[in-house]
Amino acid sequence: MQVFVLLFNAGTENEGLHSIRIGDRNLVLIFEQEDDATRYALLLEAQDFLVPTVEAMEQAEIEKFCEGAGYESRFVPAGFVPQTDDERLLLAPPETNLEETDWQVVSQTEGQSDAEAETDAEAETELERMRRKLEGLL
Repeated sequence: MQVFVLLFNAGTENEGLHSIRIGDRNLVLIFEQEDDATRYALLLEAQDFLVPTVEAMEQAEIEKFCEGAGYESRFVPAGFVPQTDDERLLLAPPETNLEETDWQVVSQTEGQSDAEAETDAEAETELERMRRKLEGLL
């Protein structure tokens, strides 16, 4: 069965799969309908997360990948109605995000010296501080 997942940097060597961390578990959302996956991606964008691409995949293929990578897959059927707080995350993303993902670390360090990577990290920290200050003014 064809399902839909959210990918960052789709089609590149630095591709990343969107997951949600709940406690000590990492969940990969597998959407039955493309519209639901697109809506979730737009919610991520609205919360200043990186913008993922909705990609169609075979359900068995993504579940096998998740199992091999130590992730749990969670199927989000059409018409899904959450019953718990954890299930609500399947329809609306959490308000926080990892500051640095595994795939970002790889892309930032490839071809950079330690000094360049440190300078980039300082610039991003400064930009984040400025962004928060501006948001505070609103």
